[in-house]
Amino acid sequence: MTAVIAAMLTAVVGVLGTLFAPLLQQRITARQRAEEARAEDRRRRLEDRRTAYIAMNRASRQFHTLLKDALHRIRDGVYTEEDRTGLEEARREYRDCYAQAQMIVPERVLAASRDLNTVLAGIDAMAKRIDRGLPREGETAAAALIELKEAEPRLSAMRRVMREDLGITD
Repeated sequence: MTAVIAAMLTAVVGVLGTLFAPLLQQRITARQRAEEARAEDRRRRLEDRRTAYIAMNRASRQFHTLLKDALHRIRDGVYTEEDRTGLEEARREYRDCYAQAQMIVPERVLAASRDLNTVLAGIDAMAKRIDRGLPREGETAAAALIELKEAEPRLSAMRRVMREDLGITD
């Protein structure tokens, strides 16, 4: 190869490098932006789940507590309209948090929350029947309180599954 050909090849490579450098830089920048967008989307989804978990955990525990209080008050004959209103508000809040979570949380979290929901909804229905004076055979406030104890390990299981989903393993 002669010096002229080598010089021409060097010039051609230099010109091509100059022409393609902006295109290459644009492609690298586009990839970086796409990766940043994916990372931001993952972060946002995690934050949405975390927010839903906090709301669901709080609402389910509040509903459980007020349900237990209502059953004690029904048993003792001191259940008031204010108690009914508070329990109904807690039930609605729980229902709304549960419905919102159904749209964004993984199936294993939904399974744990369904297990809890089954117990809480059943006891709530039983408490309403007892309060109205229309209990089914064997339904009493004392019996409902015993059945409500089934919710406690389910509350813990739901919280554990939520924490695991968020990456909290301790």
